[in-house]
Amino acid sequence: SCWVCFATDEDDRTAEWVRPCRCRGSTKWVHQACLQRWVDEKQRGNSTARVACPQCNAEYLIVFPKLGPVVYVLDLADRLISKACPFAAAGIMVGSIYWTAVTYGAVTVMQVVGHKEGLDVMERADPLFLLIGLPTIPVMLILGKMIRWEDYVLRLWRKYSNKLQILNSIFPGIGCPVPRIPAEANPLADHVSATRILCGALVFPTIATIVGKLMFSSVNSNLQRTILGGIAFVAIKGAFKVYFKQQQYLRQAHRKILNYPEQEEA
Repeated sequence: SCWVCFATDEDDRTAEWVRPCRCRGSTKWVHQACLQRWVDEKQRGNSTARVACPQCNAEYLIVFPKLGPVVYVLDLADRLISKACPFAAAGIMVGSIYWTAVTYGAVTVMQVVGHKEGLDVMERADPLFLLIGLPTIPVMLILGKMIRWEDYVLRLWRKYSNKLQILNSIFPGIGCPVPRIPAEANPLADHVSATRILCGALVFPTIATIVGKLMFSSVNSNLQRTILGGIAFVAIKGAFKVYFKQQQYLRQAHRKILNYPEQEEA
């Protein structure tokens, strides 16, 4: 009997039978049509995929009719294109990211230094230097954003806050003992934090320029004004972040789990 449809030779005398593997007994013979359908299910559209017997693990010997010269060339071209497309797509993706980084670097230079000054600097610079230097600007911004200096400052303050009483007046609760040390999650493990790092790093030159114009409008140099604005923004944002993280730390440290309320029996 066929091990796929369980039909015997008496059920369909016109069916073609095949012995495709080393199996013996009831799994030795199978209908050609049933086995073809079973192979199609295993290959899932990939006619070149290898299929083996589920019992004896012998690989099925699958042969195809000979192709004509035209079909052979088309089949060869299709295989080459299928193998080349992933590499081409990767190249296009890398090239798109690279030229986007170059464009972002050029815009950042004009934004930080000034539009005319930035154009003059890039026109006088070596083209090879621009092709290498401009895309490193967003990379360095992202790497700089990944440096979580606020956490290091917060750890030092928690460690030495008893010796510096002024910190307790600025950041209440830093020097107070806590009943337990709460676990802190890794910020890079969260995809939301990763996107925040990316967006924060790329938007930082714009924020530094705006803060520089608002707080240091008396400075004539665009570069110096932007640098001062960036330092001021990082310092103010870091102070608020340290305070916020410390309050979250204290909230987690003083967390309590209540007793389960007992229900009165009716």
